[in-house]
Amino acid sequence: MELISCIVGRKGSGKTKQLIEMVNTAVNEEHGSVICIEPDKKLTHDINRHCRLIETNQFELAGYDGFFGFICGLYAQNYDITSIFIDNLYKIVKSSDEAEVEAFFVKLAKFSTETGIKFIITISVETDELPESVMKYVA
Repeated sequence: MELISCIVGRKGSGKTKQLIEMVNTAVNEEHGSVICIEPDKKLTHDINRHCRLIETNQFELAGYDGFFGFICGLYAQNYDITSIFIDNLYKIVKSSDEAEVEAFFVKLAKFSTETGIKFIITISVETDELPESVMKYVA
Protein backbone atom coordinates (compact mmCIF):
# COMPACT_ATOMS: atom_id res chain seq x y z
CA MET A 1 0.00 0.00 0.00
CA GLU A 2 1.42 3.35 -1.07
CA LEU A 3 1.14 6.10 1.47
CA ILE A 4 1.92 9.22 -0.55
CA SER A 5 -0.27 12.28 -0.98
CA CYS A 6 0.56 15.50 -2.84
CA ILE A 7 -0.95 18.92 -2.28
CA VAL A 8 -0.52 20.85 -5.51
CA GLY A 9 -1.16 24.46 -6.53
CA ARG A 10 0.46 27.75 -7.34
CA LYS A 11 2.20 29.85 -4.70
CA GLY A 12 -0.34 31.44 -2.38
CA SER A 13 -3.03 28.81 -2.92
CA GLY A 14 -3.02 27.62 0.72
CA LYS A 15 -0.90 24.48 0.41
CA THR A 16 1.36 25.26 3.36
CA LYS A 17 -1.56 26.20 5.60
CA GLN A 18 -3.17 22.86 4.81
CA LEU A 19 0.13 21.09 5.48
CA ILE A 20 0.51 22.82 8.87
CA GLU A 21 -2.95 21.67 9.93
CA MET A 22 -2.15 18.11 8.83
CA VAL A 23 1.19 18.11 10.69
CA ASN A 24 -0.39 19.32 13.92
CA THR A 25 -3.19 16.75 13.64
CA ALA A 26 -0.66 13.98 13.04
CA VAL A 27 1.36 15.00 16.10
CA ASN A 28 -1.77 14.79 18.25
CA GLU A 29 -3.14 11.54 16.80
CA GLU A 30 -0.21 9.35 15.78
CA HIS A 31 1.85 7.24 18.16
CA GLY A 32 5.20 7.73 16.45
CA SER A 33 7.57 10.41 15.26
CA VAL A 34 6.28 13.08 12.89
CA ILE A 35 8.78 14.96 10.74
CA CYS A 36 8.30 18.09 8.66
CA ILE A 37 10.95 19.02 6.09
CA GLU A 38 11.05 22.52 4.66
CA PRO A 39 13.57 24.44 2.55
CA ASP A 40 13.94 27.35 4.99
CA LYS A 41 12.82 28.30 8.49
CA LYS A 42 9.31 29.58 7.96
CA LEU A 43 7.20 27.08 9.90
CA THR A 44 8.96 27.22 13.27
CA HIS A 45 6.11 28.99 15.06
CA ASP A 46 3.28 27.19 13.22
CA ILE A 47 4.28 23.57 13.78
CA ASN A 48 3.62 21.74 17.06
CA ARG A 49 6.90 21.58 19.01
CA HIS A 50 6.66 17.77 19.18
CA CYS A 51 7.17 17.56 15.42
CA ARG A 52 10.76 17.29 14.24
CA LEU A 53 11.15 20.31 11.93
CA ILE A 54 14.09 20.12 9.52
CA GLU A 55 15.31 23.00 7.37
CA THR A 56 17.17 21.67 4.32
CA ASN A 57 18.94 24.85 3.18
CA GLN A 58 21.62 24.17 5.79
CA PHE A 59 22.50 20.93 3.97
CA GLU A 60 23.92 20.63 0.47
CA LEU A 61 21.39 18.17 -0.92
CA ALA A 62 22.33 17.02 -4.41
CA GLY A 63 19.00 16.77 -6.23
CA TYR A 64 16.43 14.03 -5.86
CA ASP A 65 18.93 11.24 -5.20
CA GLY A 66 20.55 13.24 -2.42
CA PHE A 67 17.17 14.09 -0.93
CA PHE A 68 16.03 10.47 -1.05
CA GLY A 69 19.25 9.46 0.71
CA PHE A 70 18.53 12.13 3.32
CA ILE A 71 15.07 10.64 3.94
CA CYS A 72 16.56 7.14 4.23
CA GLY A 73 19.05 8.49 6.76
CA LEU A 74 16.21 9.90 8.86
CA TYR A 75 14.59 6.46 8.91
CA ALA A 76 17.87 4.69 9.70
CA GLN A 77 18.21 6.93 12.75
CA ASN A 78 14.59 6.55 13.87
CA TYR A 79 12.43 3.54 12.99
CA ASP A 80 9.43 5.07 14.81
CA ILE A 81 8.64 7.62 12.08
CA THR A 82 4.97 7.50 11.11
CA SER A 83 4.69 10.55 8.83
CA ILE A 84 7.03 12.79 6.87
CA PHE A 85 5.66 16.08 5.59
CA ILE A 86 7.63 17.80 2.83
CA ASP A 87 6.89 21.47 2.13
CA ASN A 88 7.80 22.73 -1.36
CA LEU A 89 9.54 19.72 -2.92
CA TYR A 90 10.84 21.53 -6.00
CA LYS A 91 12.45 24.25 -3.88
CA ILE A 92 14.17 21.68 -1.64
CA VAL A 93 15.71 19.72 -4.52
CA LYS A 94 16.04 22.75 -6.81
CA SER A 95 14.62 20.88 -9.81
CA SER A 96 11.31 20.18 -11.50
CA ASP A 97 12.79 17.90 -14.19
CA GLU A 98 10.00 15.50 -15.13
CA ALA A 99 12.17 12.36 -15.40
CA GLU A 100 13.82 13.07 -12.03
CA VAL A 101 10.45 13.72 -10.36
CA GLU A 102 9.06 10.44 -11.73
CA ALA A 103 12.11 8.44 -10.59
CA PHE A 104 11.93 10.02 -7.12
CA PHE A 105 8.26 9.09 -6.71
CA VAL A 106 8.94 5.50 -7.82
CA LYS A 107 11.60 5.15 -5.12
CA LEU A 108 9.49 6.97 -2.53
CA ALA A 109 6.46 4.74 -3.23
CA LYS A 110 8.56 1.61 -2.72
CA PHE A 111 10.08 3.06 0.45
CA SER A 112 6.70 4.07 1.89
CA THR A 113 5.29 0.61 1.19
CA GLU A 114 8.25 -1.10 2.87
CA THR A 115 8.35 1.17 5.93
CA GLY A 116 4.71 2.19 6.39
CA ILE A 117 5.69 5.87 6.52
CA LYS A 118 3.10 8.31 5.17
CA PHE A 119 4.44 11.12 2.97
CA ILE A 120 2.51 14.34 2.42
CA ILE A 121 4.22 16.63 -0.09
CA THR A 122 3.45 20.14 -1.31
CA ILE A 123 4.46 21.07 -4.85
CA SER A 124 4.09 24.61 -6.23
CA VAL A 125 2.70 23.91 -9.69
CA GLU A 126 -0.67 23.43 -11.33
CA THR A 127 -1.89 19.85 -11.50
CA ASP A 128 -1.54 19.69 -15.28
CA GLU A 129 2.19 20.50 -14.95
CA LEU A 130 2.93 17.32 -12.99
CA PRO A 131 4.23 14.18 -14.66
CA GLU A 132 1.36 11.80 -15.46
CA SER A 133 2.76 9.11 -13.12
CA VAL A 134 2.63 11.54 -10.15
CA MET A 135 -1.01 12.54 -10.75
CA LYS A 136 -2.29 9.51 -8.82
CA TYR A 137 -0.86 11.01 -5.60
CA VAL A 138 -2.67 14.35 -5.87
CA ALA A 139 -5.17 14.74 -3.04
